[in-house]
Amino acid sequence: MNENIKDVIQRLDNTLNGEPWFGRSARSLFEEINPEWVFRHPGNKEHSIAELLWHMITWAQFTLDRLEKKPEPDMAAFESLDWRILDPKTHSWKKGLKEFDSVYKKIIRQLKTKEDISLKEKVDYRSYNFQFLLNGLIEHTIYHLGQIAYIHKLLN
Repeated sequence: MNENIKDVIQRLDNTLNGEPWFGRSARSLFEEINPEWVFRHPGNKEHSIAELLWHMITWAQFTLDRLEKKPEPDMAAFESLDWRILDPKTHSWKKGLKEFDSVYKKIIRQLKTKEDISLKEKVDYRSYNFQFLLNGLIEHTIYHLGQIAYIHKLLN
């Protein structure tokens, strides 16, 4: 495996499971969250922890689909999943955590099959390359983990 791919995998794994410089990993943060609070909206208008989790899942799935070269569904269908209205019975915290873990593991597995040169390839249906997409996914995940940590503090 090439060094750039190994670096992306390491940064992604560190964000999810390690001891990242920015604070707690996703796993350590999620373990602290009280499942009874995940659908609460602080201030009655901000996103809930559950909404943020499912939003991250949506973009991770988008990334996985691009890595796997799956045909893109129409954008309206994709956008309907982004900031979707959650039904606690369908979108439980436990199910969300399982889905989050699963999609990110699949991304890492997919990356292990790639060569560095693939990072320069243009992403299907987009104007940017895979390096930009993967860096964006990592940054997006960190950004929303910060929001989740803040909301957790507000609710605690």
